[in-house]
Amino acid sequence: MQTSRSTALARTLRGACRTPPFTARRLSSRAAAAVPITTTASLLHHHHHHHHHPRQQQSPALLSRQTRHASSSSSPSAPLQKTPLYDLHLAHGAKMVPFGGFHMPVQYSQLSVSQSHLFTRSHASLFDVSHMVQRVFSGPGAARFLQRITPSGIEALGEHRSTLSCLMNAAGTGGIVDDTIVTRLGGDKFYVVTNAACREKDDGYLGAEVEKWNGEFEAAGQGVKQEILEGRGLVALQGPEAEGILAKVVEGSGLDLKGLLFGQSAFAKVKVGEGRVSGEVLISRGGYTGEDGFEISIAGPETVEVTEALLAAGGPEKVQFAGLGARDSLRLEAGMCLYGHDLDDSTTPVEAGLSWIIPKERRTADAGFYGADVIAGQLVVKSKGGKGVERRRVGLIVEGAPAREGAEIVSRAEDGKEAVKLGVVTSGCPSPSLGKNIAMGYVKDGFHKAGTEVDVLVRGRPRKAVVAKMPFVPTKYWKGEA
Repeated sequence: MQTSRSTALARTLRGACRTPPFTARRLSSRAAAAVPITTTASLLHHHHHHHHHPRQQQSPALLSRQTRHASSSSSPSAPLQKTPLYDLHLAHGAKMVPFGGFHMPVQYSQLSVSQSHLFTRSHASLFDVSHMVQRVFSGPGAARFLQRITPSGIEALGEHRSTLSCLMNAAGTGGIVDDTIVTRLGGDKFYVVTNAACREKDDGYLGAEVEKWNGEFEAAGQGVKQEILEGRGLVALQGPEAEGILAKVVEGSGLDLKGLLFGQSAFAKVKVGEGRVSGEVLISRGGYTGEDGFEISIAGPETVEVTEALLAAGGPEKVQFAGLGARDSLRLEAGMCLYGHDLDDSTTPVEAGLSWIIPKERRTADAGFYGADVIAGQLVVKSKGGKGVERRRVGLIVEGAPAREGAEIVSRAEDGKEAVKLGVVTSGCPSPSLGKNIAMGYVKDGFHKAGTEVDVLVRGRPRKAVVAKMPFVPTKYWKGEA
């Protein structure tokens, strides 16, 4: 069963690469560049006086100009790339599949997908997300530039604070080009992580937008520059044991992990054995599983030893590698979207239940981001005179066989009424934590309230389903002592 499930999952994940694809926080970084990397720490670091950091003075390997001409990791003809952890995955018994232009682990020999999922919820798992694209936007106009292409309040974002956001369609449709996490590293420097499977599309979009912005504002001293941190590693340590494991390897007492809350980040160094420490890593508290955890951005050549230090600090009883299989079921239980499935260019943040990423002061038609007028209309429901939306993203609990992406959601045919199509499932799987089949999808506005009974057509047969609140499993984000 497990094998057939991981094969089906690999097929689904490959599909994510072919569509304009992948989500957010999705699976988050990018790695294994064709370009060897010395260090990109100086790009990430918020200190402006680099002479305080002599090891950062080497020139970073970057791709800075005309990023829209960059070779794409997600084009079908390009050979698959390897993250810095490729050999380590194989040594740990990984089954590799193509994803977002990379060889990525879908599961490991020691645990089934569902065992790995439950191990994450009870202990901790380490995910390689180095396939995700790590970018830095800097310059006097960087915050305002990001406020043009996203609906977030970037200018108000505090130092070392992050926000989930969406890159908005430049034609003003309100559609989502990709979902992303934006972190202010300090001053006018922002760290932005986008999805691997959207690499080609995002590079074209962001390259064109930077060029357009600079054409309008550079002369006035409001320019912006984009750099892609090629070859940099990114790992996610997720689960209740994550903090204890990371605390063992963080060097010195400079960083108080208890005081580092969900959505915050900090620079630190990691003890990698034999009295040695790594270069600076960026530690961000958060992740894509609903558990407490951290995403750690690491210079490419140091990714293996930092990862091995984390595995050694927990030991196999507390931390194991986990792959894309467990990542998908964990994020679905946490109610998180996967780009190319639950989000795409025809979906708006309001339809997707992401209105919370738009602060009050940016909810007007003249807010200045692409599609602001469309979004402002959608934010006000029809009953209050607004445009509202025709469909909404919902969670579903499905009886019988699991509902997969593409399954039709229809009204319950009873009392002589015919079933009417209400929408479609965009993600679905058995929930290892709940022992039930869960799904998410879009339904006609009015059928989106929790408790609404619908049917889902699974292999043509109606299965009873009920609209459920998300997350399906309570999230455990660390927001400080209660």
